[in-house]
Formats: sequence, structure tokens, C-alpha cells
Amino acid sequence: MPTTTALIAEDEPLLAQALAAELGRAWPALQIVATAGDGHSAVDAALRLLPHVLFLDIRMPGQDGLAAAAELAERWPLDSARLPQLVFVTAYDEYAARAFDAQALDYVLKPVQPERLRRTVARLQQALAATEPAPADALEQQFAQWRRLLGAAGSAAPAAPLRFIAAGDAGGAKVRMVPIDEVLYFEAADKYVRVLTAGEEHLIRTPLKQLLAQLDGQRFWQVHRAVVVRADAIEQVERDEAGRLHLRLRGRPGERIAVSRLYTHLFKPM
Repeated sequence: MPTTTALIAEDEPLLAQALAAELGRAWPALQIVATAGDGHSAVDAALRLLPHVLFLDIRMPGQDGLAAAAELAERWPLDSARLPQLVFVTAYDEYAARAFDAQALDYVLKPVQPERLRRTVARLQQALAATEPAPADALEQQFAQWRRLLGAAGSAAPAAPLRFIAAGDAGGAKVRMVPIDEVLYFEAADKYVRVLTAGEEHLIRTPLKQLLAQLDGQRFWQVHRAVVVRADAIEQVERDEAGRLHLRLRGRPGERIAVSRLYTHLFKPM
């Protein structure tokens, strides 16, 4: 049986060392092939080494664990046998822990708790030893698991759906109240989020994942790690020669919006 490999992404070196040491005691056969201190480095190392297990800190500088996982889901080679098992590492947060537990999904609390880690290891070993699903269904089942994990890890206390977006102008002297019904899509761009309507573009500083918690999930769909669209603005779904999906929106006919592999299930024919 090939050696099971893992990658640890944790921005605090002492905590990364502690997790590696506890894994060594709980799972001696596991080989830690890389340790990364930020999400971008974790993505690069994971795509190079293709480990069986990823331990991703939810909060890291530059790119956090959620964004890193979403990028890996998009870029993971399709000829690989399967997606890696995903475990999030987090400081204790009551709401996030409840979200994980409700999904029966795994996470590791900081500082590392040996008994909790042993339960995580047992679940990972069981999942890795499980019989592979039929090839046609394998990736979709794994993407579904990742969607549940990302949803649980990104959960925040529910907020009332937004009715307006408060967007400042370039000089900061004026604030434009953009009705949420006019927004066609949101796109994360560097330190800002672009707010696109049929005829205008605005920039806001609210992070996309924070904005998601304030949007009506029935009306606004995340279709990419950096893009959320208003569902009733979607006019057409196109598939390119590589099999990737793209959206055309009413009101912005010259634009095509890429759909990540994680979200292609939203557009399966009924």
C-alpha cells in the first residue's frame, strides 16, 4: 500500500510543529511532505506534491484556508485518482464548531487536542480505505463533500439579507446606495469587491465571504471562489471546448463569467 501523505498549512510555526508532532504520535505511518505558512504557498505545494490529506488553517495571511481549498478544487488535476481529504484547522469558535459538527465533518482545534486529533485520524483512515465510487460519480461525490466542508467552515451567524449596497466614490466624499435588486454580480478583486449592475461598476471593501453571509442564498449564487451572481440575471450557460462552463448575464452581454468545478452542479439540466 502506498504511503499516505499530508500537507500542513499553518501560519504559526510552533502550532504547525505541534500538529506535525501530534500527527506523528496518532498516525506514525503518515508522511508530512510539506508545511506552508500561507494559502498561496499551500496551493503551490499541494499541486506539486498531490498529498492525500490537507490540513488547512482557516485564517492565514494573504490567502486563507477557505480560499486555498476553493482554488485547489478548481486547479486539481482531473487525471488524479481523487481529491485529497480536507481538514480545517481553527481556533475554537462556538458557531463554527457547531457548523462542522452538524455536517459530521472534520476540523482540528488550536491548540491541538490529542484526543480530538485521534478521532480525526480515525475518520481520515476510514475515508481513505473506503471503496472508490464508480469513476463517473467519483469526482462529483468528492466535490459535494468539499462544498459541504467549505460551507461549514465559512459559516457565520445569520444576518438579515441586504437590501442596499453602500458604495463610496473614488474620493470617498459620496456614498451611493445601490439597490440589491440592481446588482448582477459581485467579484473579488485584490482588496476590493467589484459590484456590477447593468450600467455601472462600484467598489466596496467588504470581503466577499463576509458579504455572502448577508445575501439571500436563494437569489445570489456563488459560482466561483471570487464571483457571486444574481441567479435570475443568468441568461445562458455555455460550455467551452475544454468542458468548462461560462455564464452570460442579462444586462452585461459582452461578458462571460467562468464557473468553478465546485459549482457546476448548479447548472445540470433538470
